[in-house]
Amino acid sequence: MAAGKVYLVGAGPGDKGLLTQRGAALLAAAQTVVYDRLVGADILAMIPAGAKRIDVGKRAGDHPVPQWRINQILVEQAQNGGPVVRLKGGDSFVFGRGGEELEALREAGIAFEVVPGITSAIAAATYAGIPVTHRDFCSSLHIITGHRRQDQQLQLDYPALVRLGGTLLFLMSVASVGEIAEGLLRAGMDPQMPAAVVENGTRPQQRRFVTALCRLEDTVQKNAVQSPALIIVGRVCALADEFDWFDALPLKGRRFLVTRSRDGAQKMADGLRQLGAEVVCAPTIETRPLEFLWPDLSRYTALVFTSAVGVEAFMERLWQQRQDARALFGRRLFAVGRQTAAALRPYGLRADFVPSRYSGQDLAQQMLEQRLVGPEDDLLLIQARVAAPQLGQILTAAGIAHKKLDVYETVQLPVTGVDPAAFDAVTFTSASCVRGLMAALGDTYDCRTIRALCIGPQTARAAAACGMRVEVSPEATIPAMLRWMGELAYDERT
Repeated sequence: MAAGKVYLVGAGPGDKGLLTQRGAALLAAAQTVVYDRLVGADILAMIPAGAKRIDVGKRAGDHPVPQWRINQILVEQAQNGGPVVRLKGGDSFVFGRGGEELEALREAGIAFEVVPGITSAIAAATYAGIPVTHRDFCSSLHIITGHRRQDQQLQLDYPALVRLGGTLLFLMSVASVGEIAEGLLRAGMDPQMPAAVVENGTRPQQRRFVTALCRLEDTVQKNAVQSPALIIVGRVCALADEFDWFDALPLKGRRFLVTRSRDGAQKMADGLRQLGAEVVCAPTIETRPLEFLWPDLSRYTALVFTSAVGVEAFMERLWQQRQDARALFGRRLFAVGRQTAAALRPYGLRADFVPSRYSGQDLAQQMLEQRLVGPEDDLLLIQARVAAPQLGQILTAAGIAHKKLDVYETVQLPVTGVDPAAFDAVTFTSASCVRGLMAALGDTYDCRTIRALCIGPQTARAAAACGMRVEVSPEATIPAMLRWMGELAYDERT
């Protein structure tokens, strides 16, 4: 077997959005991923389900997998074949020991490629509102490691650092912050020089403290700052409050549990993260296409799509029948909401009608009120195996002929190790998500502790029936729900 190639990928400082496109593409194709402690959980979630995962994470003073063994692991995994991704926090060559790993690969004759990553030295400062350079404050920046061998002092030329007059960025320096501050002060730096420490930079848990150099060690100790943290010394730190944008995000510091299906959760989760939230995805349901007999479309005057998933399942089956969108010629198309209508567009189809409120009940009522359907019509309702009954009930009461076509089913997934009470809110985008979470929690769970943010009335009714504290989005779409949640947080803060 030919040896595989090793890709040394800088994962960035933690925010999934800061992983490069090249890094994401390599991760998606990896057969083996060897990763560090500082790689963000959202990035680790991108590792393919079938890929082998090897955790070689290190902590200060705790190296369960020594560097020599990490080098061996990379060689061994490459010799087993398949692409190997070595995923390292920040940039692999900024105090990441990436060069040592490449030396081992080169000696073993293993091909490699390096993908740069955004270093936390720049990113954490940026997320803290601190520009590392500014022509009114400094003309240089210097990245320094504060890591030292056990029981040894740092070997830093403090007088030279003071003379440079630039921004000093100290990585891996929490344990040595006192020694660094003292060294700079003894070398003549102004005790009132602005300084900052940024813990968990770029992550939702980020904390930032701005102080003076003479109080830097005390600030770190009083606030129990933990690694990973960046220490910044320089006049640019005085700009932190003025340029603070990350802490100003409406959901900064909030934790959300997203219960949507795995395929659908990403849009919600990414949107919440862009608003500053910490997000945990715990899919409670999964949608699966059903085998169904292909209907005679010629007998129906209109097709009613009740979900985007239904559109995809129906159109996939249409393709399997060796047909395409032309088979729908002459049929009117009704969609329950904008997302369902959007799912039709890739197939060259446009919904003839979308209700102003996105539910099956509103769809049926508005079709009748606007006389879009009548006694002469025969409708095909394309839906889930278990679906809300209101659409069919209203059509039946009005004497509108219709038939239900079940094209997919929703199944519950096991959820473990998640306590909704540990989150500021839980998001629900369907009643089945509520039922899935309840199945995981059990009948004895006190649902009064759950703040349920629901996409629509039907979902809200399911959550309220369980005793949750329910709030409903004014519009039943993911973008509208995200805007609403951001506005909720703003209202609460003011």
